[in-house]
Amino acid sequence: MTFDISKIIIPTDPGIYLMKDLDGTIIYIGKAKNLKNRVRSYFNKNQNYKTQKLVENISDIEFVLTDNESEAFLLESNMIKKHRPRFNIELKDQQRYTYLRISDEKYPRLLVSRRTRDGKFLGKGKTFGPFTQGSSKLLTIGTLRKTFQIRICKTLPKKVCLEYHLGNCEGPCEFKDAQEQYSKHVAALKDVLKGKNQTKIFTKKLEDEMYQAAKLQQFERAKDIRDTLVRLGSLQTKQKMEYVENSDEEYFGIGIQEHSATVMNFRMINGVIRDSDKFFFDLVGDNSFSNFLYQYYSTHKIPKFILVSQLPENKKLLESLFSEQSGFTVQILVPGKGKKKDIIDLILKNIRLIHSKGGDPGLIELRDILHLPVIPNIIECFDISNHGDDFAVGSMSRFVGGIPNKSGYRKFKIKTVSGRDDFAMISEIIKRRYYRLLEENSELPDLIVIDGGKGQLSAAMKSLTSLGLKLPCISLAKENEEVYVPKNKNPILIPKYKSSLKILQHARDETHRFGVAYNRTIRKNQIK
Repeated sequence: MTFDISKIIIPTDPGIYLMKDLDGTIIYIGKAKNLKNRVRSYFNKNQNYKTQKLVENISDIEFVLTDNESEAFLLESNMIKKHRPRFNIELKDQQRYTYLRISDEKYPRLLVSRRTRDGKFLGKGKTFGPFTQGSSKLLTIGTLRKTFQIRICKTLPKKVCLEYHLGNCEGPCEFKDAQEQYSKHVAALKDVLKGKNQTKIFTKKLEDEMYQAAKLQQFERAKDIRDTLVRLGSLQTKQKMEYVENSDEEYFGIGIQEHSATVMNFRMINGVIRDSDKFFFDLVGDNSFSNFLYQYYSTHKIPKFILVSQLPENKKLLESLFSEQSGFTVQILVPGKGKKKDIIDLILKNIRLIHSKGGDPGLIELRDILHLPVIPNIIECFDISNHGDDFAVGSMSRFVGGIPNKSGYRKFKIKTVSGRDDFAMISEIIKRRYYRLLEENSELPDLIVIDGGKGQLSAAMKSLTSLGLKLPCISLAKENEEVYVPKNKNPILIPKYKSSLKILQHARDETHRFGVAYNRTIRKNQIK
């Protein structure tokens, strides 16, 4: 039953809206200059298929007001990272960035902050970031600790350790003066982690203190400050080097096909294309090129020039936000001629190739070899991980466009099978997976892959049949990489050099790795 929009009062202020399902789970987060106008538009009849699916799942809508559209943009991005709603754009490259945490202890430490799958930070304390993987703030975490005399010991010792004698820590474990100074060091570190301007202010403050100490003939104090400035200068130099080594230009092209978008980018270093990525997202609600760019640059280094095939909505707002975050003026441009336009044309040519062929050439090979009705853009692969009679789990990897979609991975505790019966376990997890997708009215895969032989394939097919599903399903046997298909006695042998086989192997290996890791976690918890 469609949600009755007339039953709620919608403000006309700027802000964000959080759409929830029957379980109270947030399924979509959007922003608007006028919340009432935007939210009501979802319930018009002329919506695309994907937006209709979103509306069918809405059971409640929550609002958070902001002072202006800029604040709504920032809040929306942060809330998407926190809640990871399934209808929003979410870039699947969290390995590219990290966060730093100042722990909540009497004498805090500086640590790399870890996150759970639902976006929550582990450990207590104040978190800073995100920092890109190449960021000197991460790579020189040791320099930061030394610069601000932050301890590294997990448990505070009774006597000073080697770090004190090396000059990297003042020894709050033993000395009262160090204990009194420690909170000042932590406060200064927090200022530096907040951004570039705070670093400059802190550096100037230290220089003034050094000259003042020298005037008062407090030469030991002046020397300590000088050493801190040298370390801080080294950190800033590395930050400058990092920017020089990266390009000040990045190129994006976008192509629309039916209800989805394909974005491809080129990163230029010294005028040469050195890296490229492809991204896919559904055109649901406010999902747009503008939202994509903001999400992308929340986890990547911002260049001076962002060259695009078409101008995003909110161009001026994006330029303002990126300029504020980076500390220099950022421009978003559509090149009209010359080499820059040639690069954009090349990206669009690649996108047209993706659309015409359906993505990875290996996927087209799979369609032809397995006689599938469509190109298998979405592949789900299943495996059972056994360790004795008491420890057995199921795992599933999900590939979209021939590459891992890690947020779509799933793990299963075996509930109905005892002993070591792989066939029954495969049957259980297949039935659970696709019964749930049918209940949620979620998108089904184009191809199901089972790690195993004919027996595992038969067990999976029985479960699919019991659910009334006729999804393409195969199994991949490890020994000779034989591919079994239903109703065929003999397996298919795909040549090892074929990219189609490599996609299947990658999916199988990812599923196995994910399952083994989950099994190991369960066994460790059991032992504890």
